[in-house]
Amino acid sequence: MYVPFDQLPTHSRIWVYQPERAFSSQEKELISTSLKKFCEGWNTHGNLMPTSFQILEEQFIVLGVDESSLGASGCSIDSSVRTLRELENALNVNLTDQGKVSFKNNEGQVAVYPALGIKSRVLSGEIDQKTLVFNPLVKNKKDLEKVWISANESWLNKYFPN
Repeated sequence: MYVPFDQLPTHSRIWVYQPERAFSSQEKELISTSLKKFCEGWNTHGNLMPTSFQILEEQFIVLGVDESSLGASGCSIDSSVRTLRELENALNVNLTDQGKVSFKNNEGQVAVYPALGIKSRVLSGEIDQKTLVFNPLVKNKKDLEKVWISANESWLNKYFPN
């Protein structure tokens, strides 16, 4: 069952999908329509779960579920991924590939690059220790408070000189 995102408890489980670019207003409408419909019927073993979504930074899709009374099953998670893949096709973006690193450039704009090769961006100085990097460890709604962390607090820290 769909609930507004701000009504999900802070312990709600979340998944964040990172496309390579921001969404247009028309695309955000399509995403909202599609995900609201999905959330209204998202269930595990036939039982509806309180679920919601939001779009962060005009670009990231956050899907959330309150698992306090009933956990999301593998089949229910698979159904959410199918919905996101349908959106991928409709929007011509890559949402489900997790091998990406998102960061904010010097102008505060979000940039998304494949994780493979990110070391060269660190070594070239494009990403420094203070660069804000998307925190891939967010697992629940409360974690969204720390969705952006400095690169030296992330796994990229291993590429900076001591």
